[in-house]
Amino acid sequence: MSDIGAFERTVDGPREAGFGDYVALLKPRVMSLVVFTALVGLLVAPVSVHPVIAVASILFIALGAGASGALNMWWDADIDAVMKRTSGRPVPAGKVERGEALALGLALSGISVVMLALAANLLAAALLAFTIFFYAVVYSMWLKRSTPQNIVIGGAAGAFPPMIGWVAATGSVSVEAVLMFALIFMWTPPHFWALALFMKEDYHKAGVPMLTVTHGRRSTRLHILVYTLLLVPVAVGAALTSIGGPLSLAVAVALNGWFVTGAWQIWKRDETVAEADRYAVEKAVFRFSLLYLFLHFGAFLAEAALKPLGLGGW
Repeated sequence: MSDIGAFERTVDGPREAGFGDYVALLKPRVMSLVVFTALVGLLVAPVSVHPVIAVASILFIALGAGASGALNMWWDADIDAVMKRTSGRPVPAGKVERGEALALGLALSGISVVMLALAANLLAAALLAFTIFFYAVVYSMWLKRSTPQNIVIGGAAGAFPPMIGWVAATGSVSVEAVLMFALIFMWTPPHFWALALFMKEDYHKAGVPMLTVTHGRRSTRLHILVYTLLLVPVAVGAALTSIGGPLSLAVAVALNGWFVTGAWQIWKRDETVAEADRYAVEKAVFRFSLLYLFLHFGAFLAEAALKPLGLGGW
């Protein structure tokens, strides 16, 4: 309780915010993944999109992702203040007022959805609106603080961008779009649970019911292994569709082989190892998981680039 109270004292007198502080509200690192996967979804779609429409669509999807980040920082400012990993964010650090974060998030939400509808189509805009709502309301306001399944269900928010990109190009949803969604959805739990294993105390202090807090480390390791195994058929299945090809299949086999090996090492490792080495495996798997999606979606993009040369695809 005292830690949460410290948050109130931290934000009583925020310093004058700079441009970088407002950019940080938009979670640019998360946005980079959103932009990349949405761009891949748009470019691998089986229709050509005018460059102006493509650039505008990705810009407004990025703004929507930024809006979600700002709304999340507005709502989570109290728990961000007591977590080492997030205490330097603009609101808990006293650089931006909570009301400003809320106003920016709402403004960008409206702009991004309306402009995507005008630039692309209504279905893409509706999916973007639902994604913002899901992340800000369903995940941030409800799931995150109420259930250890928070990151499992909440992972849907981060899985929508490639589907939105695909719909912006085609105006419809297909099996390829669903599998790109499923790839990110199934990747999210092992990715965040690996982080939670070596950041457990942060979540405990903040009162966030992450699986490591409610069920312990051993159960979390088992969950990481199970979800990583379930991820394999999704990744391979996506590589066998029209967006895939031999390159994507090879990448899927290699990446998932490494991921499963890492998850197995996390599950079977000894809890009594020295403090300095305690989370070496978890940190290695977490860092690898950051590359996992970029390499998977990069392979889809490469297949699309090779197809006109008669080299990519099935």
